[in-house]
Amino acid sequence: MKQVFHTKSKVIVTCNKRLSPYLEKEITELGYEPVRTFQTGVELNITLTECIKLNLNLRCASQILYSLQSFKADTPAELYDTLVQLEWEELIDFAGYFSVTSNVNNVHITTPLFANLKVKDAIADRIKAQKGMRPNSGNEVNKAVIHLYWQDNNAEIFIDSSGETLSKHGYRKIPGKAPMLEALASSVIFATQWDQKSPFVNPMCGSGTLAIEAALIATNRRPGLFRMNYAFMHIIGYDELVFFAERRILKDQVVKNTDIQIYATDISEDAVDVSRKNAKTAGVDQLIHFEVCDFAATPVPENGKGVVVFNPEYGERLGTHQKLELTYKRMGDFMKQYCKGYRGYIFTGNPDLAKKIGLKAERRIEFYNGKLDCRLLTYELYDGTRRTDTRPAD
Repeated sequence: MKQVFHTKSKVIVTCNKRLSPYLEKEITELGYEPVRTFQTGVELNITLTECIKLNLNLRCASQILYSLQSFKADTPAELYDTLVQLEWEELIDFAGYFSVTSNVNNVHITTPLFANLKVKDAIADRIKAQKGMRPNSGNEVNKAVIHLYWQDNNAEIFIDSSGETLSKHGYRKIPGKAPMLEALASSVIFATQWDQKSPFVNPMCGSGTLAIEAALIATNRRPGLFRMNYAFMHIIGYDELVFFAERRILKDQVVKNTDIQIYATDISEDAVDVSRKNAKTAGVDQLIHFEVCDFAATPVPENGKGVVVFNPEYGERLGTHQKLELTYKRMGDFMKQYCKGYRGYIFTGNPDLAKKIGLKAERRIEFYNGKLDCRLLTYELYDGTRRTDTRPAD
């Protein structure tokens, strides 16, 4: 078995559909050169040690998979026969614990659990034959994780260096109602091309994910600051000095002195309370001005030329359609009247409701929220006089 921490191999950094352009930019800015970018990820050629830096830094990623071997396998028996030959004893401690995940599309497999079991058996049988003891295995992904990709007769086996998904950033202890995934929120903010200096206004903030991610991005706080366990730590050969050196870099690069203006409002007192608590866990509660109010009363700094980002309900899971038609119209009115000079963004999964906004979208940037086809609608809100008096909550 190759020395995975020091040997370059194919690495797949996965992400949710339509996030790969933002993930690619993140990876490039960290100094890595992508081999290719596809709909659900980015391919690199790097060592497992280099995966440590990526795990700690990336906001838009889900998993970071290091390839051990690709091979042909038609049947579960052929899969087992190839995998039992690999020197698993050099990767997984016989007294340790490992789990298996998979992405399988093979005529012989009706449930991925069966494929996972075949991989587990091959690994455990090999280690027992070499060391006289079987490691424990199960479904928890908080120790060593092995990932199988198997499409038709093409198989590839990976070390999943992440374990728990990177798409959750670790600060959101209270989710709130229908929250936006942190990786999606980061990608939406990147898509707005916000300059991280001008005001960021987030009416209808819900559990605060967009506002918190904006504050984290503006102050260069990386997801690795909120997490102390990754799957790469449970692979033989891991050097914890590398991890702590990377973590020290994360701490040192945090921008502490910032006069950033981030506003997050919601009509629900509970939502704002949840947002405040999540922001405190993330260490950015002092950077966000929270307020309980109707979105039409959201403070918008004058001459700020920043961004206003809405993530309203879209009638799929929450809210009723007729009531939402009025809400969408009011959002359009609010941006038109009180956000002149700003760029407006509305994230929605409902094209019929989007028509009620009453403004012509410059762009419609494609995203998914879970399996729901969504758009980030972009509006240039041309400058002009803006009223400065207190706005009524219609």
